Amino acid sequence: MNPAAVGFQCPDDVAAGNAGVREPRRTGGLQRAGRRWGPVTLTLIGVNVAMFLLTAVLTGIGGQDPLQNYRTELFQDLAQVPLFVQMGDWWRPFTAAFLHYGVLHLGLNMLSLLVFGSELERLLGRGRYLTVYLVSIIGGAAAIQLLGAPFGQVAGASTAIYGLMGAYGVVLVHQKQDLRGLLTLLGINLVISFLPGVSLIGHLGGLVGGAAAAAVLVAARRRPPLAIAGIAALVVVLLALVYAGVG
Repeated sequence: MNPAAVGFQCPDDVAAGNAGVREPRRTGGLQRAGRRWGPVTLTLIGVNVAMFLLTAVLTGIGGQDPLQNYRTELFQDLAQVPLFVQMGDWWRPFTAAFLHYGVLHLGLNMLSLLVFGSELERLLGRGRYLTVYLVSIIGGAAAIQLLGAPFGQVAGASTAIYGLMGAYGVVLVHQKQDLRGLLTLLGINLVISFLPGVSLIGHLGGLVGGAAAAAVLVAARRRPPLAIAGIAALVVVLLALVYAGVG
């Protein structure tokens, strides 16, 4: 017999009782990170980082500074250039959203994606969140195609991130929460968008696309068929704008 807090315990009885108790399941660091930050957000960050590393390595192999990753031929073939899209390079509006001009550009965008993306993934769920992200990319691409310089080269995840900010604002309005913090941050980012080399048009297009997608999903949250139809119609309209005039 073993002494216990109250009386004594039989070792055999204690062992028999513990036999039916499951040990807590141990999870790896990747699983814990996925639960904290969201698996979709981490996957998107991984794709962006992988594309940067690929273009940096190819630039280095070509005998140039790897940090100037935008000099590689692959980057030039994947970035969005409105005239090239009109000439038939249909993939550029999508691939451009996963390219970045250097480490600083990548780091700032991925930090913003981690902050806004993880929160929005938690609020909307994985499928709706990914839908907003993709629609934001198309919205930004449509604005660039319609209003951007024909030979202007554009790349980066900023269109999608601005779309996430717009979607977050829609969710806050729906939940009747304070918008002042988000509006202040959005205003600062829009001012930065006026700097040379930054695509204000793409940012605004992504913002509108993300907000519109979130509005459809929130309004039809209890009617999945209506939500699917609304998102499909929005995507069709945006794609028509992206590829208007394609020969």
